Amino acid sequence: MSKHFLGDTTVLLGRSLRHITRSMDTIITTAIMPIGMMLMFVYVFGGAIDTGSDSYVQYLLPGILLITVASGISYTAFRLFLDMKGGIFERFQSMPIARSAVLWAHVVTSLVANLISLVVVVLVALLMGFRSSAGLPAWLAVAGILILFTLALTWLAVIPGLTAKSPDGASAFSYPLIFLPFLSSAFVPTGTMPGPVRAFAEHQPVTSIVNAIRALFTQQPVGTDIWIALAWCVGLLAVAYTFATITYRRKIS
Repeated sequence: MSKHFLGDTTVLLGRSLRHITRSMDTIITTAIMPIGMMLMFVYVFGGAIDTGSDSYVQYLLPGILLITVASGISYTAFRLFLDMKGGIFERFQSMPIARSAVLWAHVVTSLVANLISLVVVVLVALLMGFRSSAGLPAWLAVAGILILFTLALTWLAVIPGLTAKSPDGASAFSYPLIFLPFLSSAFVPTGTMPGPVRAFAEHQPVTSIVNAIRALFTQQPVGTDIWIALAWCVGLLAVAYTFATITYRRKIS
């Protein structure tokens, strides 16, 4: 790795963040869909769903946060695709900068943009009645899980961003990720689901992540959920990072 990696990444990160600040509609759009879902489920369906929670927004928020990340990383793939097609990568290759700095700038930009969207969603949830007696350590643990989850999905988004043939193809991969929380404990307890669906829901990553965040918010024992959630996030991050960097080297070689 180049000794100038951190400096190069910082400069390129500034470039990417400026693009974000010039198009704040990206962050707003990312937050609007999850907020719309939250409003619909709480005020339209919430009265008919028995979760055993005093307030449905308390139960719902962890899943909405994951949907926020899943919708946000589609823009990462889209921006990468535009840079690839616009010849930005080839232009940077001719300059004395670390080759991986371009990629890392996109990843960190995605992390910053998604964290802003997550904060917006939490603020709306507070207006809707969400309350948590969790202390600072629990909130930091939630933030850590969400950061790991965001990084894992962002590196996953890098792959279609580098390989897609069209802008729609670059961002469309996120649709299954947005749908995945619906087949988890995010909206209803898995015990209410029919056998095969329940088996899938209880053994997919979103359920353990949602359960861990929900337990942290409500100050309940997290049990093994937090370790399973961390294992899923770290494992997915390692696999996505490996394949993304291999794809990137092939593209710019």
